[in-house]
Amino acid sequence: MKDNMDEIPSGGIGIKIIGKIADELSYTRTSGGRNCLLMVKYYQPGLVQPQHSNPAGFVKRAIGVLNFNRLEKQRNRQSDPSSNQHLQKFSLQLNTDIKAVAQVLEWVEQLDRLPIPEAVLHQCKLAVIEGFTNAVRHAHKNRPLETPIELEITVFYQHLEIKIWDEGKPFDLKAKLEEELAEEKSLFNCNDLGFMLD
Repeated sequence: MKDNMDEIPSGGIGIKIIGKIADELSYTRTSGGRNCLLMVKYYQPGLVQPQHSNPAGFVKRAIGVLNFNRLEKQRNRQSDPSSNQHLQKFSLQLNTDIKAVAQVLEWVEQLDRLPIPEAVLHQCKLAVIEGFTNAVRHAHKNRPLETPIELEITVFYQHLEIKIWDEGKPFDLKAKLEEELAEEKSLFNCNDLGFMLD
């Protein structure tokens, strides 16, 4: 692994990956003057969920994230009291150091022992890594190494909540996702994808 975060190519894929994985996504300023990235991923315990590899999948997913809409099944799950059953909560605080990715990887391995579908596990691990590296690379750029980044994963019976707090300048997540969506849209002819974008 390279030691200098500026030497690691970013290519702007972090927010694309997070947008593709999360069923709900927000980035808000907290009362303590920090920012909180919240990613929610729903799943049905014991089911294997297919991973979407087609390029149109990101476009469809980003539209849902931008509108903060969930699938009807997800709405029904949330009304079920067992879906809000808290199973486990994990927390970690790290310095703003790209080398700490190894610690983040080790930390998220705790999820392996919980009843989470394997595909969801892999997606959430990737989202945590991308969220952490985005905080290091963007939110905390030019900040002291000692500037903390806090990570938290709360596992419920039918969903995960991932929170990442940073102390950087806030940004407009919706605008960034729309920018990424526009880039993605330009790669495809929307009529060929079977839906229209407004």
